[in-house]
Amino acid sequence: MTNPNASPTTKPRRGRPPGRPHAQPDGADQRSRLIEIALGLFARYGYAATTLAAIARAAGMTPAAVHYYFKTREQLFDEIHQAHISPMRERVEAIFHEHKTDPVSAFVKVAERFVEVADEHAWIAPVFFGDLLTESDALRKHMHQKKNPKEQAAFHERIHQWQREGLLNPGLDPALVMPSIMSLTMLFMAARRKWKDDPLRKDIDREAIRRHAVALLGHGLGPVKA
Repeated sequence: MTNPNASPTTKPRRGRPPGRPHAQPDGADQRSRLIEIALGLFARYGYAATTLAAIARAAGMTPAAVHYYFKTREQLFDEIHQAHISPMRERVEAIFHEHKTDPVSAFVKVAERFVEVADEHAWIAPVFFGDLLTESDALRKHMHQKKNPKEQAAFHERIHQWQREGLLNPGLDPALVMPSIMSLTMLFMAARRKWKDDPLRKDIDREAIRRHAVALLGHGLGPVKA
């Protein structure tokens, strides 16, 4: 129905068709850019403090534009998990297959791998340890959905078996072994940023952390026996 008050020259406004937000880069390059920005924010602030709105600000985009590519922060992290965390877990599992009868060597190799990963990806430690150091459990809830309880139980039973066979210290708690190795490696790699003004630790580098973890895991705190 025609508006009787409208000017003869007035043209009806045409709404923007639904879809990609106007004037925003499109395609895989933009998705990759947003993921890289998110990883940088994860490294600085952790997972819980990095919202889609924060990613949008850092990218110079509107929240609606970011929402076009990732509906939720969890969806964005799913891509990160598939691209980085899943391959890391597969490599760790491969190390245990390679050293089925020598779990000490396996855990030492895993520690070395964790140092490499933490060096390559500065966001890893803040993401994995953020929930332990803050009140937030946002990541823990999300990661819980990706864990396979049967695989976890099987790994713990494998540790118990190594202990029964005399290949591992019987005092170890299977549920704490991997978190302990991550703390010896990834957590220390992240802590280096805080040690710049520490006279005792300012010169600790990747190699020092690797060497320390290997020595502690391979020989414990006692002297190396000839």
